Amino acid sequence: MTSATSTAVAAELAGVSAVTILCHVRPDADTIGSGLALGLALDRLGAQVEVAFPDTVALPSPLGELPGAKLLVHERDVVGHPVVVSVDAASLSRLDSLTTVFAAAQRTVTIDHHASNLGFGDLDLIDPAADCTAVLVLSVLDDLGVTIDDEIATCLYAGLVTDTGSFRWARPESFRVAARLIDAGVDARAWSRALLDSHPFRWFQMVADVLGGAELVADACDGAGLVYAVVDHEVLSGMSWEEGESVIDIVRTANEAEVAAVFKETAPQTWTVSLRSKRTVDLVPIAGAHGGGGHRHASGYNDSGPADEVVARLVGSL
Repeated sequence: MTSATSTAVAAELAGVSAVTILCHVRPDADTIGSGLALGLALDRLGAQVEVAFPDTVALPSPLGELPGAKLLVHERDVVGHPVVVSVDAASLSRLDSLTTVFAAAQRTVTIDHHASNLGFGDLDLIDPAADCTAVLVLSVLDDLGVTIDDEIATCLYAGLVTDTGSFRWARPESFRVAARLIDAGVDARAWSRALLDSHPFRWFQMVADVLGGAELVADACDGAGLVYAVVDHEVLSGMSWEEGESVIDIVRTANEAEVAAVFKETAPQTWTVSLRSKRTVDLVPIAGAHGGGGHRHASGYNDSGPADEVVARLVGSL
C-alpha cells in the first residue's frame, strides 16, 4: 500500500457537492474531532455534509459539545453520498454497521494514522508517524486553503490532546500544531479538562474495585512484565464506554510492567482488550495475532469466552 498525499486527498475533495464522513465504532475524540473538523471545512466550501458513527455505543458527552456537532446524523438517517471519507478507522471493520455505506460509495477516501491500516479506500492517506488522525486532517485542510478558525481548531485539538495523552507521548511536531490551534482560539484549559479530567463520582468506586483485582505477570514479554486488570460486564454496564476505557491509563503507570492490558466485558463473555506499552514492545504484531491492530504502543483486539480463558490467551501469547 502506498499512502496518498494530503494534496491528493485535498484535490479529491475540492469542489465535491456532497460528502459523507464516517467515524469508527466506539467513537473517541480523534475520530469525532477529525470528522467534524473536515465536515466544517467542506460545509464552508459549499458541500452538503453528513458525519456519522455506528451507534452501538453512545457518543461521549464532551464530544457532542464540539463545534460542528450539528453535522452529526444518526446512522439510520445516513444518506450515503457519492464521496465517502473514513477518518481514524484502522480497518473497514471498524466502521461496523456503516461498512455498507462506505462500500456503496462511488469514491472512497481513508485518513488514518494506525500502523496496522493497510488501506481500504480508493485514496488512502495513512501515516503511522502522525500522533493522531487530526494532524493529517489539518494537512488536508491546509491544502484545501481552508482558514483554521476557532471551531475547526477546537475539533482538531480534541483529537490531538487525547491521542497524545495530554502531550505525554507527543512528537515535537504535535507541540507546534497545538500552539497553532491555540493561537486560532482553542480554549485548551477547558477542553483538556472536559476531555481528560472529568469523571462522575461513581467512577472512583469502579476504579477502586478494578484496580483491587489487578495482576502483575513479571516474567511476561521476556521479563519486561505485564500488568492487567479486568472490568467485568456488571461493572462496565454501569459506566459509559469512555469511563471503562480510561482504566488503561491508570494501569499502564505500573513501574514493574512494560505492557499493560485491560479486559472490558462489553456483553456477557464478549471482550474488548486494550493494550499499551511504554518503550520497547511493539504491540501491533501482538494485537494482530489476536485479530486486532493499532499502533506500536497502543493497540487492541476483541475476544470472547470466560474471563480466565480470555486472560490466559493473552498471557500465554506473551
